[in-house]
Amino acid sequence: MIRPQPKRRALALVPSVLWGAVAVICWLIVGITGDRSGTGIRTAATALFFGAGAGLVLHARRALLRELRRTWDIAATAQGVLVRPLPPRVGGLDVAAVQRSADPGAVIGGDVYEVLDTEHGVRALIGDVRGHGLTAVPAAAAVLGCFREAAHEEYELHGVLRRVDRAFARHLRHRAQEGRHPAGEEFVTLLLLEIRGDGVLRAVNCAHPWPYRVGVGPTRPLSDAEPLPPLGAFPLPEHIPVTHCGRMRPDDALILHTDGVTEARDDRGRPFPLPETLTGAARGRPPTARYLLHALDSALLHHTGGSPSDDTALLILHNDARLFAPLPVPGQAPVAHPIP
Repeated sequence: MIRPQPKRRALALVPSVLWGAVAVICWLIVGITGDRSGTGIRTAATALFFGAGAGLVLHARRALLRELRRTWDIAATAQGVLVRPLPPRVGGLDVAAVQRSADPGAVIGGDVYEVLDTEHGVRALIGDVRGHGLTAVPAAAAVLGCFREAAHEEYELHGVLRRVDRAFARHLRHRAQEGRHPAGEEFVTLLLLEIRGDGVLRAVNCAHPWPYRVGVGPTRPLSDAEPLPPLGAFPLPEHIPVTHCGRMRPDDALILHTDGVTEARDDRGRPFPLPETLTGAARGRPPTARYLLHALDSALLHHTGGSPSDDTALLILHNDARLFAPLPVPGQAPVAHPIP
């Protein structure tokens, strides 16, 4: 919590107040006596009065700027704890990400992401809380905090999802007790992605847009499987389907995004053409994570005139180091890669 310090500020204003008081007294004395010979004193007193006023204004401005910088530093630190900057490499994968809040001046909002290197493989989350801006931050914090723990502890991906679902349910109960949100009015869409040591891709999707795969071949969604409902809207089914999405090939890039990206509109109401932009960005050069992120983010800001109306998040995972064995050559016997 940022605590004001009124005593220190009041002491800092004492010199300016004294100067102003002396100027006012001199000006009033000359005015009351009506002594014409006091024109010089009146002029000096007036100059001193306005000088003291200008000093007060400048001092207050400097104090406000210092407080604003301090508040911004504290807010940036707190925001960085929730959506912390990702390292450039996670588990040997090239990583790049950006998140933009619809609230001016805010760094975080309802769109969140995380990538962790665990003993079960690289696990990534991207989610979108109902609403946008700072109002969605408490729910986003509940989801991210649980994922960061469960991703390391749960062997199966569906176990991670159940842990996140229970944490989000606790958040909803607390909010309902506080009278903030009636039941059913707050939910979150999310995608859990797992990249195992042999490149096998598995995912659990709760009403979130499927990522795109960029690399050899056409740009297309990672899967077309029917997703689960969003968390908070309905209970999870007894059996949670885990979607197998093939393997991450050399030079493959996965583009995880929220619907704030695909639903971003230009001044003519046209949605952002994400697949076409990805195809153009990857044409003729290796699709590195940072290059793809820069190309997509620049195109998105240009499309929306620099001010998206909803939270947006982009997360790029790229196999630039050829970590996983290449796919078998057509006509040769495939190599078995058992899934633990």
